[in-house]
Amino acid sequence: MASFVWEGRTRDGEVKQGYMDAATSREVQMRLSDMQIQNVKVRKRSRGLKLDTLFYKVTTKTLVVFTRQMATMIDAGLPLVQCLELLQGQEPDKHFKKVLIHVKVQVESGSTFADALRKHPKTFDNLFINLVAAGEMGGILDTILNRLADYVEKSMKLKAKVNGAMKYPITVLVVAIGITIGLLWKVVPTFASMFASMGAKELPALTQVMVFLSDNLIQLLPALAVAGPLLVFMVSAFYKTEKGKLWTDKALISAPIFGDLVRKAAVAKFTRTLGTLISSGVPILDSLDIVAKTAGNKVVENGILYTKHRISEGKSIAGPLMEAGVFPKMVVQMIAVGESTGAMDVMLVKIADFYDDEVEQSVDSITSLIEPLIMVLLGGIIGFVLIAMYMPIFSMADNLAPH
Repeated sequence: MASFVWEGRTRDGEVKQGYMDAATSREVQMRLSDMQIQNVKVRKRSRGLKLDTLFYKVTTKTLVVFTRQMATMIDAGLPLVQCLELLQGQEPDKHFKKVLIHVKVQVESGSTFADALRKHPKTFDNLFINLVAAGEMGGILDTILNRLADYVEKSMKLKAKVNGAMKYPITVLVVAIGITIGLLWKVVPTFASMFASMGAKELPALTQVMVFLSDNLIQLLPALAVAGPLLVFMVSAFYKTEKGKLWTDKALISAPIFGDLVRKAAVAKFTRTLGTLISSGVPILDSLDIVAKTAGNKVVENGILYTKHRISEGKSIAGPLMEAGVFPKMVVQMIAVGESTGAMDVMLVKIADFYDDEVEQSVDSITSLIEPLIMVLLGGIIGFVLIAMYMPIFSMADNLAPH
């Protein structure tokens, strides 16, 4: 028995694809003919999946659309295999289409939906897989998929807000560096030539520094071009180590302006993820393990893992969370109230909604704070260069003035 990949058209002209186990390719063609599929192309399937299919990561938007459509069709009563067939038939992303074909084949072969998704770790993370497994076990897969779609959409918006706040100052810094290089390259040499032609013997110290930087810019550029990427590589390599990631994340969460934003985003992500998992029936220890892996910050991850360890020893969730010192006291107290009333999942979602709004307000505040600072920075750079260049002119004017 061998495995074959096939492609053909239905009577309506729709292109269909799939896998089939058979003794020969002729047997595959006969079976497909009985299914009224024509113009069939059959080839023997290679062992395993191609790397681009196994390790391809879809965009968040694609995943949201897939999850929402799956929930709608399952809620309408369509069988799981038919849902997957319909979605893979209309999927524009060719890599994700291959993933869906493979998932459909696995389900047809008797695998659970969650186990089929588990074979594609880059496409479907632990959170997605565990929630699907809980939905299958509880018979509420459509409800779980709708929750997943809501979760992914809100996480995407939160990430976009934080990234937007981070990108703005970085972009301005790059522009400031570009302006400085332009002034040193074009403006300063013009003034230096003018001073030389006017016979200026001794220039002010500030002007001498600017002329020196301008004269050596061409020689410095190759070194800067090498040093820049090398510095990025070194920082990236350091961040990939356990100590480096911990040190960087600790510095980021303690930063004067952005630290508060990072902490609020971490709280929103933690509470929404944990609330979604608990409300879907995933056990608390498994939920904390998944939340820790998806935290995105080593300090937060360590705090969650510490909480998980203490809970496994019989402690409640609120006490260890307070001991970890990662989350604000108000958040821990609200979780404690939710735990005592038996509505922790509801409380967690409320906290997440509150902190989503907090993140949005923080982004707006940071943006409004950064804008005047940027104007001061750019104005300062240009003003510094202009003052340095005009100081010799003022000195010459003083010398020429009658005493």
